Amino acid sequence: MSEEPESQAFLNDFRWIMDVVQNVDVGLVLLDKDYKVHLWNSFMQNHSATAAEEVIGHSLFDLFPEIDEKWFRRKVQSVYVLKNSAFTTWEQRPYLFRFDNYRPITGKAEFMYQNSTFIPIQGLDGSTDSICVIIYDVTEQAINNIELEKVNETLEYISKTDGLTGLLNRKTWENLLEKEYERESRYHENCSLIMFDIDHFKKVNDNYGHPAGDEVIRQTADIIRHSIRKTDIAGRYGGEEYVILLPHTPIDSAYVLAERIRKKIAAKPACYEDQVINYTVSLGVAAFDPSLKSPTNWIDFADQALYQSKQAGRNATNIYQYPEKPVEEG
Repeated sequence: MSEEPESQAFLNDFRWIMDVVQNVDVGLVLLDKDYKVHLWNSFMQNHSATAAEEVIGHSLFDLFPEIDEKWFRRKVQSVYVLKNSAFTTWEQRPYLFRFDNYRPITGKAEFMYQNSTFIPIQGLDGSTDSICVIIYDVTEQAINNIELEKVNETLEYISKTDGLTGLLNRKTWENLLEKEYERESRYHENCSLIMFDIDHFKKVNDNYGHPAGDEVIRQTADIIRHSIRKTDIAGRYGGEEYVILLPHTPIDSAYVLAERIRKKIAAKPACYEDQVINYTVSLGVAAFDPSLKSPTNWIDFADQALYQSKQAGRNATNIYQYPEKPVEEG
């Protein structure tokens, strides 16, 4: 008489456990060593649009060819060998199963972001003969993190660039100049610096207005961007002043680039509304030299060359000439 209630209690417990398994808000998949499916709970059925009877007894890789089989086998094998659980986060792999995202809050996501846990399951003899894979829907967390990262990247970009031109701002450019100066001081490689400004810029503002002056500043920055290499470092140094750091560039090549920029600017008037604004720039070029005492010293020499261009009538390029070193007598 007592066996029936115990048996009934066991069945009730089993039904309760299976009810939890089926309705828990995570995906549960049980796989044997041949990667055949033995459990496919309601979460997996709903999100895959595939009923359990269509999955049970079939190879996981045949059912879901989008799964990276080589990676999956390697992951599962480590669980069998170490007899420990393994984890995969959405940052490492956005998803294991390519499920659509149905959450209204995170509707911008094309798919469900997932964390996955691989748990070894022991048989009655104590051997590990199957694996339980748990799938967690972490789409909301993932989207929030991705959007926060984008915001941080935007803020970092804003903090480093000049709002009007998109070039590096003075502080960021000077930080990079200091690093390059330290590198050049150690290795003594070719490196040059160009400094220039817009000629008679005050007259541009006075004659055409400040919005037109802003357009001149923007166009100048665009010409710089289209004239330099990816490795070159351009910045807006002041109101109408620009600087370009040219790593691995001897002074003669820097002069050629400076002249190219000067000629492009002189040949391309800025246009603002119905106004055509012809303008020019004056440039100074200074090479790195071991005699330099600081990055500021380097800027000063480029500025002195720029001043020579102004004195020569503007719309010109000059190179800073270092004093000749005395020849040591043998």
